[in-house]
Amino acid sequence: MKQKAWAAAQQSITIEADAVRSVLDYLDQEALARAVEAMAAAPRIITCASGSSGAATMKLAHSLCCIERPAKFMSPAEAVHGGLGCVQKGDVVVMVSRGGKTAELLPIIDVVVKKQATLIALTENVASPLALQADILIPMKIASESDPLNLMATARYMTTVAIFDALLCALIEETGFTAEQFALIHPGGAVGEKLSGLQMKEAIAEGLKEPVSECIPEKEVQW
Repeated sequence: MKQKAWAAAQQSITIEADAVRSVLDYLDQEALARAVEAMAAAPRIITCASGSSGAATMKLAHSLCCIERPAKFMSPAEAVHGGLGCVQKGDVVVMVSRGGKTAELLPIIDVVVKKQATLIALTENVASPLALQADILIPMKIASESDPLNLMATARYMTTVAIFDALLCALIEETGFTAEQFALIHPGGAVGEKLSGLQMKEAIAEGLKEPVSECIPEKEVQW
């Protein structure tokens, strides 16, 4: 590997780490609180975005399901071909766009507003159509992307995911979601194995707390 390639790899990690760290400098606590309250109360949450932002919103939808908040990712193409029928009054729709004026998102914004769903927007452009029509605006700021061309959705993607994870963590606290609830819906993989193991250990520990006289009544002992 060229030395310049190694330097670019190192710089990428530095830029992305700085971008995520800087979120704490500008994250709007009031806006985040309103978003958490809306998502905690919503019967359904729909996430929608294009490209790398779409990948981030897809992850958010899955993470929300993992804490028992009914959520679905909807691609813009699906949305404008009837998919928006799932959006109802009282639902929350989360949309992400760096510029806030992506052409395929504009008709979706219009429908979401008309259907009286709560629109939560993440964007850098606070003067964009997405920002101006959002019920809750969470601004984000990117000094630069981490790739050498400063064109790829790199630092921007990591920042979006970091803000979404912050929302997720706040929701866990807000709703009182527990590891026991997670164990029920996540029986698979290493996480499921770990959770089921913990449950077994807890059950054994509880059993050991029972008095021996209750576990094996004296009158029932036969010799």
